[in-house]
Amino acid sequence: MKRYLIFAAVGPFIGGFWLLLTSTLTSGYWNQPVTAAQVGKLLTVFVTTLQYSYLFGFLPALMIGAVEDILFHIKRIGPWLRILLVGVVAFIAAELLYGSRGPDSGAFQFVMYGLVGFLPGVVSAFLVHKFVEETPPDAAASERKPGDEPAPSPPKEPSPSAA
Repeated sequence: MKRYLIFAAVGPFIGGFWLLLTSTLTSGYWNQPVTAAQVGKLLTVFVTTLQYSYLFGFLPALMIGAVEDILFHIKRIGPWLRILLVGVVAFIAAELLYGSRGPDSGAFQFVMYGLVGFLPGVVSAFLVHKFVEETPPDAAASERKPGDEPAPSPPKEPSPSAA
């Protein structure tokens, strides 16, 4: 459950900022020399639209979290390959969703709109690996040695109604 919370909290935040940055880059907002006023305006727009980033980015972030959860249960896939695969799946999903936005198309738009999914997916998967990682249930059972017995549970006291 913690892994989904990380994806839902981090994904829309990073994805929303990168989508705003990509939209401003492709619209020509940054063509003139960058000033503090432009950066302040960008951050103001980001803060005011953050609620919409979470509104529209919540479910896609959970879907990418589900991909990470599925890959987590495959024993042959290590954590770094899993993080990369999550990023690639998120890149493809974001590119299909946002890639045809605007009048321009090309390699720059392809990469920038793909990064809208790749960056939150990789950062969230890395945070899950760093702070939530637990062994999958099937791996935990296979790691037990044949002679190992689970720790005995303490004896239960009889309930007063049993007498």
